[in-house]
Amino acid sequence: MRIRIDYTTRYDYALPASHVVQLLRVQPRATEDQHILSWRLEVDADGSLRSGFDVYGNITHIFYAERALDSLTLRVTGEVSTFENHGVVRGSIEPMQPLLYRRTTPLSAPDAALRGFAAEHRRDDTLSTLHAMLTGIHGAMTFDAEATGTGTDAVTAFGLKRGVCQDFSHIFLACARHLEIPARYVSGHFVQQDSSVIEPAGHAWVEAWDDTLGWVGFDPTNGISVTEAYVRIAVGHDYLAAAPVRGARRGGGDETMEVSVSAIDVASGQSQSQSQ
Repeated sequence: MRIRIDYTTRYDYALPASHVVQLLRVQPRATEDQHILSWRLEVDADGSLRSGFDVYGNITHIFYAERALDSLTLRVTGEVSTFENHGVVRGSIEPMQPLLYRRTTPLSAPDAALRGFAAEHRRDDTLSTLHAMLTGIHGAMTFDAEATGTGTDAVTAFGLKRGVCQDFSHIFLACARHLEIPARYVSGHFVQQDSSVIEPAGHAWVEAWDDTLGWVGFDPTNGISVTEAYVRIAVGHDYLAAAPVRGARRGGGDETMEVSVSAIDVASGQSQSQSQ
């Protein structure tokens, strides 16, 4: 599948904001099932843009604004060729050992209810357990873009039984790690086809470790294994470690942010396109 991505984030500040710094994880790395055909990052303000890698092996860019800003727009455009591998990740850069992804975080820590839910879905082997959790979480949760925020943890979202892809993914991580299965958060893009879930920004899912297959992708929000319709951008222990954009500034007063994302299958014209 040939997927074209167009991703724009715009910030507007009530007062001039100085010392604006943005940490961006918006550029994918190539794997055996994901070839980068073109990729471009544009910033509409004067400043320096430095590229590098984080501890997870994600490509990062740090933007430092030269002067105070009333607004800032970041735009990413690119095309990626993806190949069906039934969720198995091949040829990825892996600076961290899988066992390190058994460590929990505040956003993905389980409580008694999540530990019980995980135990109910344990099966005789790892892969069967992961598929059972995929189905179980998808069935137990309702997609609701108004119920939670970026700081909502797995316990709160599971208690509400509502949330967005970030919440579904944190719940999966909490359950998998409780069962001592390495699992990590993935941010990226998804070309939707038959799903009724329309998201206001990029997508998120998880990858879990199977000793035979390696890293395997699962999307609890849509209740499916990862396919060629997915573009992997960044991985981490949770949302905070793989967030596309994180920033800091001095002053600026109230801030408003508008995000627009389009992921299109170039051949068929099938797309996910939404803004907030």
